[in-house]
Amino acid sequence: MTTEIKTILQESIAIKQAMLADDGLLQTIEAIVNQLAATFQNGGKVLFCGNGGSAADAQHLAAELSGRFYLERKALFAEALHVNTSFITAVGNDYGFDAVYERAVEAMGREGDVLVALSTSGNSENVLRAIAQAKKGNMQVVGMTGEAGGKINGLCDFHIKIPSTDTPRIQEGHLLIGHVVCGLVERRVFG
Repeated sequence: MTTEIKTILQESIAIKQAMLADDGLLQTIEAIVNQLAATFQNGGKVLFCGNGGSAADAQHLAAELSGRFYLERKALFAEALHVNTSFITAVGNDYGFDAVYERAVEAMGREGDVLVALSTSGNSENVLRAIAQAKKGNMQVVGMTGEAGGKINGLCDFHIKIPSTDTPRIQEGHLLIGHVVCGLVERRVFG
């Protein structure tokens, strides 16, 4: 079993090394930091969506921004769209699960806000519909996927593609980049 553990850790490290060597990815992360910082400085909010593990990552990252990351500071308006179970189940029942994030973006999103859409495959219909609604409302969109990008390709203002096809490794990459963004946004907004 030790060999298997080492193999998994080596795979994770190799993906992070590939991310570190990708200048385009680093520039995209920097652009996302700039956009989120400007959004918060202008009184806007950041909404997150995803399914399964990506929903957990969305909630985690929203909490880092709305609560705190490193600094004792004012709360920022960041929210994961799945946390209101009454809303999710009502919309899912009345309109279908594919509509839950679309309806949430319609209700909460405003021009100048940002949607962060996490989907390891890039093909989650409810996430794709949330992106379409965000664009309709003149929001900026950050997409986070695996290396293929799926149907999200070309739909986002900023697109993070983790160089992997393995769902757990993709999610690890999303969380790492999310932590980088949260830390830098916090520093940018609050000094």
